[in-house]
Amino acid sequence: MSNFLRQMAYSIDPERAHRGAIRTLGAWGAIRTPFGGGPESATPVTLAGLTFPNRVGLAAGLDKDAEAIAGLFGLGFGAVEVGTLTPRAQPGNPRPRLFRLVEDEAVINRMGFNNGGIDAALARIARLSPRQRPGMLGINVGANKDSTDRVADYALGVTKAAPLADYITINVSSPNTPGLRDLQSRPALDELLAAADAARGTTPLFLKVAPDLDRTGLEGAVRAAIDHHVDALIVSNTTISRPPLASSQRGEAGGLSGKPLKALARAKLIEARELSGGQLPLISAGGIDGPDEAKRRIDAGAVLVQIYSALVYRGPGLARAIARALA
Repeated sequence: MSNFLRQMAYSIDPERAHRGAIRTLGAWGAIRTPFGGGPESATPVTLAGLTFPNRVGLAAGLDKDAEAIAGLFGLGFGAVEVGTLTPRAQPGNPRPRLFRLVEDEAVINRMGFNNGGIDAALARIARLSPRQRPGMLGINVGANKDSTDRVADYALGVTKAAPLADYITINVSSPNTPGLRDLQSRPALDELLAAADAARGTTPLFLKVAPDLDRTGLEGAVRAAIDHHVDALIVSNTTISRPPLASSQRGEAGGLSGKPLKALARAKLIEARELSGGQLPLISAGGIDGPDEAKRRIDAGAVLVQIYSALVYRGPGLARAIARALA
């Protein structure tokens, strides 16, 4: 992309640009899967009994409402994770709530699980043909902000998602729903995972944790995941920490993602590998901006990687480039 076109793209409000991208990918996918037809061809990888066409997945948050699945697979992803979906529709936090930190190749968001509710998303997924979901489809579930029983929200989300998902991700690591991250600690996490395990049937269950957990907190999450038969741990979500940043928007509240998260996410992956002792497969997310960093995560113990924010700065060809390098 030329500097002029890049500047033009970055002049558009981030959330408006996001919606435009989803609409475009959704329209293309409804006609014919674009950009090569499906996942990038690579050596398949088996995880939790599932065969992933390649090691590159799309992290949750881009396609919150499952509107562009076919188009996203067309970008070359071996897995697409939609959501986070809650039992009831909710608007999320007030705008503005999404910020580009261009100088840092980063994003800050405080979206707050804005989505149209799990039922509407599942209806879209049910209409997809096998050609439109040629890779693994993950459904990321969460709790409503005003819920009086968040464990029940997760159990309901898992129950509803299980018949249509290749895997389900439990998201207790978003910093943008008050009190949600408290569910990463035991015994609350044990109660939640026990309910999710009972609700999922035979569908693989993944757990996504924050990079801000200290070693004791991460060890507790790892042990709880193992005890409750979680099939993989996604390390990690956005961070509330603030490494040195150049952008004038560095002080905005919310979760930071993108390049500044790279070192922290990699360190937490290594820590999770040590703590799990090989008993829990790991998926690495956070700050992966190209093939070199993706290779580092695989070398550090990840089975799969997930990307999102780097697409803003590296473009739609990133998934294919990483998948080819990891093949």
